[in-house]
Amino acid sequence: MDLKPETAESFDRYIASTESRMQPRWSGEHFLWFEESPDIRARLLAGAVAAQPIQGNGVVTLPGGLIQDWIGAVFVPKTTLKEVLSIVQDYPRHSEMYKPDVTEVKVQSHTGDDFLIRTRVVKSKFFISDVLDIENEIHFVSLDPKRTYSHSASRRVVEIANAGKHNEHELPAGHDRGLMWRINGYWFFEESDDGVFITCESITLTRDIPFLMAKLLSPILHELPEEALKNSLEQTRKAIVNQPRLSAP
Repeated sequence: MDLKPETAESFDRYIASTESRMQPRWSGEHFLWFEESPDIRARLLAGAVAAQPIQGNGVVTLPGGLIQDWIGAVFVPKTTLKEVLSIVQDYPRHSEMYKPDVTEVKVQSHTGDDFLIRTRVVKSKFFISDVLDIENEIHFVSLDPKRTYSHSASRRVVEIANAGKHNEHELPAGHDRGLMWRINGYWFFEESDDGVFITCESITLTRDIPFLMAKLLSPILHELPEEALKNSLEQTRKAIVNQPRLSAP
């Protein structure tokens, strides 16, 4: 399955529209997406992980591809923004924090608030598994001592054939099974209520689903994005809760 130029261009337009929508949040207005929902806030404070599609069932159809756009949130009690960021930005530890989906993370460069990381991701659903190497550019912005956001964009996504074997090799980018071609993530961190709220909007681009393969591929392409987002938020909270407290300055 090939990633067609018109599919990539449609995804880029969707991302541009999404980031335009986020501009007020990046300026601090309605910083947390659930601010106008006391019910979601109460559920988060009670320990729930919230996740919902941005629109409809979370799937947007493009020429030759599909976008999955989901947003979620979690609350981490008895922590600070400083502690949360120290863990979130500790990328070499992510293979431990997010196992078994993440097996290896390498920081390729780090300058100030900018990171370039390479992550090996393993996704399995029913009888299909997919191993990907994803190169992400990540940028953090601090609005004030209590609020920080980050945005990441995949610069390169390649599927790995025969992973872990002597003949392991990359498939040409955009010329693979198409179970993930692009991924963008938008994270918001706010210290409040004696803890930190963490929200994330995750946007992925995959192949479309031919009719004859719908039964096989639909669970992978439709269910994994929500599952992955919820797991990521829960695993982030767990890593923070289990982290020894930072000493006071």
